[in-house]
Amino acid sequence: MMAVILAGGRGTRLKPFTMTIPKPLLPLGETPILEIVIQQLVSAGVSRIVLTLGHMPQLFIASIGDGARWGIEIESIFEREPMGTAGSLRAVPDLEENFLVMNADLLTTIDYKALFAYHARLRAAGTIALSKRVVNIDYGVIRSTPEGVLEDYVEKPTIPYSVSMGINILSRDCLDFIPPSGRFDMPDLMLGMHRAGRLVACYETDCYWKDIGRFDDYQQASDDFVENPARFLPQAAVAYA
Repeated sequence: MMAVILAGGRGTRLKPFTMTIPKPLLPLGETPILEIVIQQLVSAGVSRIVLTLGHMPQLFIASIGDGARWGIEIESIFEREPMGTAGSLRAVPDLEENFLVMNADLLTTIDYKALFAYHARLRAAGTIALSKRVVNIDYGVIRSTPEGVLEDYVEKPTIPYSVSMGINILSRDCLDFIPPSGRFDMPDLMLGMHRAGRLVACYETDCYWKDIGRFDDYQQASDDFVENPARFLPQAAVAYA
């Protein structure tokens, strides 16, 4: 299996931490976020990883290297200017028939093998991993007709919704939907394939997932990892923790 890890962002919401180190290299405990992601992917059977880099690429090369210490091949692609979360795929050579694309700055316990299998079983053009969320409303919610007549009255409802985890499986044919130049993001790609009649599947999971975009989320992810590293890493990789 092959994975493309998007690691080119500047992490502006985590300044000043990201002024001297890219967000994917920030540590959870003592381990960089990106190393945790890589170890998870290796454990799931991924044998080739491509990193798309933009901000401070030399630090990734120094920290991650070529993948030899994990027994896999890690390649790096440098973006002179941002190409977007889907546009960067234009520069990735030899894409496999189906491959993973994910953000580098997240902590999760998703079952990558199950996600790959779901995508393959449905023969989807793309599959979006979804995390369940709820909004708790602290008021009585009223629905009424245009004439001002009560339709429904719900006291303090809970409204469920799903969000993209920043983890996707794509078929190689997705390249047909990516324009040859300019910035192009993953929502543009998924919607473009859907509108063209291609199957875009949704894989909903209740696994742990934390997007490390804000300080509070970063602190919580770090606390959760330090409390129980074995929850996130294969047992063979936990000895250092």
